[in-house]
Amino acid sequence: MTDYSHEPLSSGVNKYLSRVCAAFLVAGTATAQSASPRAPNDQGRIPILEYHLITDKDSRWGRSADHFRRDLKLLYDRGYRPVTVSQMIDKRFDIPAGMSPVVFTFDDASPGQFSYIEKNGQLEIDPNSAVGIWMEFNKEHPDWGKRATFCLLPGAAAGHAFFGEKGISGQKSEWRLKKVRFLAEQGFELCDHTLWHANLAKYSDAVVQEQIARGVLAIDSAVPGYKVRTFALPLGVWPKNRALASSGTWHDPKSGREVRYSFEAILEVSGPSAPSPYSPQFKPFSLPRIQMIDAELEKALDRLDAPGQRFVAGGTSKKVAGGPAR
Repeated sequence: MTDYSHEPLSSGVNKYLSRVCAAFLVAGTATAQSASPRAPNDQGRIPILEYHLITDKDSRWGRSADHFRRDLKLLYDRGYRPVTVSQMIDKRFDIPAGMSPVVFTFDDASPGQFSYIEKNGQLEIDPNSAVGIWMEFNKEHPDWGKRATFCLLPGAAAGHAFFGEKGISGQKSEWRLKKVRFLAEQGFELCDHTLWHANLAKYSDAVVQEQIARGVLAIDSAVPGYKVRTFALPLGVWPKNRALASSGTWHDPKSGREVRYSFEAILEVSGPSAPSPYSPQFKPFSLPRIQMIDAELEKALDRLDAPGQRFVAGGTSKKVAGGPAR
């Protein structure tokens, strides 16, 4: 600390006030810089986040409800707005100029992602489920939107069947299709994840196609005519015939129907932030995802803050920053 004891009082006060003013000027400059709009950058990377269980505590495959709330707030405060996988591959970033897209994906359709609570014969969305938390956050922040990609299992064990069945976690089987319809009606994307999370590398071409096609068929039973454009590889494992992950056909012996699927994007199970769809490095049939473990989100966002790394929207929904699609 500077000693003003041998100076006139007015001199010491003046020096002190000068330093205080200088500090305020620096702080004001920093605030202005942080609030200044980001320059459009259609070559930056986009984080695709991968969630599984939403529960009461963090774990290897689980995110606590409170931690999920903090994730939404962190992304919102750092200038991110959600889009779906389909919007990303379409280059349709309908978010404000200066904002950056983030893709949320939810795998396995567990009850913690979307639960109902029955009260006096009426169904309410569980406020501690992922969908309940999202809807409440969007109510508080209307510019957040309802855009995420749910990669669904219709027939897996332990309640991983369109968000719960048979009383598991309090969820009734008859609620399953209602939940899937609700997501589609709200603007969320429905994604295939096979029938029951099969390790596709273990099976014949016929079984691979059945597993994938029955996932598509189940979504169609909830939302007739819905075009499923995205597929998430169970366990991140490819079938021996990799081409069958993107397209194939299965004959339904019950109905005699030929069920065809043809995807436009395939999600891997891990990796860094994805290249821009305007970049020559963009590979829609091998999109990397960031697993939501511990502080991986904060680390990913910090890396994206390096110069030129972060995709920044230019304010149009079809063409960002004037860059041509490549």
